[in-house]
Amino acid sequence: MNTAEQVKAKYKLIALDLDGTLLTDEKHITDETKKWLQYAVDQGVKVMFSTGRGLQTAKGFWDELGLDSPMVLLNGAEVWEGPGRLKKRVFLPRDTVRDMHAIAAKRGEWYWGYSVESLTGDKEWTPEMFERDWMKFGIGSNDQRKLTEIKEELLSWGTLEVTHSALTNMEISVKGITKESGVREVCQTLGFSMSDVIAMGDSDNDAKLLKAAGLGVAMANGEEHIKSIADVITATNNEDGVAMAIRRYVFHME
Repeated sequence: MNTAEQVKAKYKLIALDLDGTLLTDEKHITDETKKWLQYAVDQGVKVMFSTGRGLQTAKGFWDELGLDSPMVLLNGAEVWEGPGRLKKRVFLPRDTVRDMHAIAAKRGEWYWGYSVESLTGDKEWTPEMFERDWMKFGIGSNDQRKLTEIKEELLSWGTLEVTHSALTNMEISVKGITKESGVREVCQTLGFSMSDVIAMGDSDNDAKLLKAAGLGVAMANGEEHIKSIADVITATNNEDGVAMAIRRYVFHME
């Protein structure tokens, strides 16, 4: 790989999920992946996150890679133009948060939320939390039947986007707010189209983005339905799957 040589990239924007995609199971970014991300940046390609994480748990990886690009966080509920440059936040109605909290608490399931101030789990939740504004709310259970019942109830309200990043959880935001909607906003800002995007992911919250992108890449460790809707499948998150996809599909190097 000769970084001094200008190589024509097939895509202008690489949109990366974090957990199960860019990050290994130990929550690290490998040196091989860092090398190819830097190569892409050097060739003028924008590299961004499209993650369910909030700033509290995503910023460290942003800093680690030294990226000055837009980011889509909280499944699209928060869009950043770059470090310290917020473009948009979409909050859940406070009454809706109260209702979701009541459902989880009554059923004895775990829950959490992302506000501007914090990532707060059920152990830290206090009545004061209802006075905050929340961008994403999550409910978890080890019982798939219970999760399905809760999901059906929430969807029946007609105002929510309900997805998941693991088989034991659901992630809830305002209807229409997804990773896809966030990346579309980034494309509008940059003057790109969705056909300029290569997106990579492994879970249900990546589905709409993978289908809308110019190339949707599923990780080999991804959920089966994600692999079935993706355009291509790369190696696992522990086997430098992101690096492989950049090399193969962005720069056509084997």
